[in-house]
Amino acid sequence: MTTQSSNSSSPVPAGRGPMGRGRGMMGHGGPMAMMRGEKPRDFKGTMTKLIGYLGSYKLGILVVMIFAVASTVFTIAGPRLLGNATTQLFAGVMAQIAGTGSIDFGFIARMLLWTLGLYLLSSLFAYVQGWVMSGISMNITYRFRKDISEKINRMPLRYFDGTNHGEVLSRVTNDVDTVSQTLNQSLTQIITSVTTVVGVLVMMFTISWQMTMVALVIVPISFGVIGLVVNKSQKYFKQQQDYLGHLNGHVEEMYGGHVVMKAFNGEAESVAEFDQINTTLFGSAWRSQFLSGIMFPVMNFIGNLGYVAICILGGYLAIQKVISIGDIQAFIQYVRSFTQPITQIANISNIFQQTAASAERVFEFLAEPEEAADAATPVKLDKIQGRVDFKDVHFGYSPDKIIINDFSFYAEPGQKIAIVGPTGAGKTTMVKLLMRFYDVNSGAILVDGHDVKDFTRADLRSMFAMVLQDTWLYNGTILENIRYGREGACDEEVIAAAKTAHVDHFVRTLPDGYNLVLNEETSNISQGQMQLLTIARAVLADPRILILDEATSSVDTHTEVLIQKAMETLMQGRTSFIIAHRLSTIRDADWILVMNNGDIVEQGKHQKLLDKKGFYAELYNSQFEGKEI
Repeated sequence: MTTQSSNSSSPVPAGRGPMGRGRGMMGHGGPMAMMRGEKPRDFKGTMTKLIGYLGSYKLGILVVMIFAVASTVFTIAGPRLLGNATTQLFAGVMAQIAGTGSIDFGFIARMLLWTLGLYLLSSLFAYVQGWVMSGISMNITYRFRKDISEKINRMPLRYFDGTNHGEVLSRVTNDVDTVSQTLNQSLTQIITSVTTVVGVLVMMFTISWQMTMVALVIVPISFGVIGLVVNKSQKYFKQQQDYLGHLNGHVEEMYGGHVVMKAFNGEAESVAEFDQINTTLFGSAWRSQFLSGIMFPVMNFIGNLGYVAICILGGYLAIQKVISIGDIQAFIQYVRSFTQPITQIANISNIFQQTAASAERVFEFLAEPEEAADAATPVKLDKIQGRVDFKDVHFGYSPDKIIINDFSFYAEPGQKIAIVGPTGAGKTTMVKLLMRFYDVNSGAILVDGHDVKDFTRADLRSMFAMVLQDTWLYNGTILENIRYGREGACDEEVIAAAKTAHVDHFVRTLPDGYNLVLNEETSNISQGQMQLLTIARAVLADPRILILDEATSSVDTHTEVLIQKAMETLMQGRTSFIIAHRLSTIRDADWILVMNNGDIVEQGKHQKLLDKKGFYAELYNSQFEGKEI
């Protein structure tokens, strides 16, 4: 065993400062959740990005716009035709009474048939534009979720150290759903609403400019109400989305750790925190929905005032024979059609505030800093030897707090290197750096003489197999979970790996054996069996470098002995890093690094370290004598 030190006067590397593990850095890593209750910081910029996201659907959106406009125009023409029919009917009735004529039912029938035809065409066009827009919105939703999923895989590990999983989940579900619903429902509605306002206004002017001017008086009043409500409701829509994310995060945490929560009688505290978040969510949701809900009754009240004025003026103009009875009927229909789209636009403006808040959260996540890109010309090794070098490594989970200083060490191919020390000494941090879950601040880590940054992350991590203290299995069969170590492995190879890890025996005692489907909580097998399955997965991967992080911490003594024998076979000819608190498991290691507070305080073989009666000896003896360090 050969070691190097950055300080020639010292036999060990001069690491300084406390060593922290990744999960101890909560709050560092830049969670992008906005301040609670804050309005979208850049409404215009967010909507511009969203419009840019629609760029690849220009043809489809153009079709939607044309069909939506055509559908609206056909609808607008209907009242005028009905007005002509009404005028003809009134004139015929009056002529019959006077004995000078009769009702022209043929003309009235033609007007009704034309109206029916226009309404049928309007419905057909509306169906087509709705069908096209639904496809576009679903594609946008798919792209959003795909981009977020791919983004998650490119995010540095430090981001997730400081961000609640529920917050990320909320962006994939709630925020994307909000944007999707807006595109599917509100985008076409705003097109038809604007077209209706313009078209109806033209038709109203052709009937009577005087009545039109009276009708237009309600517009500034309406928009004044819209502006007031939007200004009040905007912040509550944003707060509602934020607290929905917080609520999801809390539920995800409590559900994921419900056994521990119950074991420590944390139900009351969990419910209290849920109630606090839920109460805030209720308050913001109630205010936002109330403010948007009063829009319709207020607008209806304003519209009814307009009807009164128009009816009075229309009756006067009809008496003066300036307009006909049918024109009054058509105009009243147009006024109703005129105020309704204004009300819809008012409602859409509220929806767009909520959409902007959701889209801003999604775009902010997509804009988060990613892992440094892989090398443009990555190193490709035909054969991996397994030499590992740490050269003058400096690292900190945050730039202003360096916790590893001047760390230098190397391991020869095939050696078993044990890293021991008390909790928080920095053992797992070294492994995270080696696999490039984090990049060093300065210095270099080399594999077979090449900086780990010169490999692609996929190639680098394919050299390793990891068995972690925290087991991870997914909802699938036992066979599939073991095969996760090497996709494409046949069933015989999976079973052979299971036998090496002493998994085969207990699996065959389970219902369905290797085809047993593990549930989402993996509660249908024991913790020790879970650990054995992850070891079998590592065996199947057949790596050049092994990392065993507390690999036997969750198994009984008998199973531990079996695993140690299997590991001896697996580690033959492979560089192995063994992180362990139970020092009895690493007596036969080729070299032991003893860490404390980020420093390597001792190193050597097991017996020599015991003979020194230093820190390692205290750690070792404390496990048998019950001493505290």
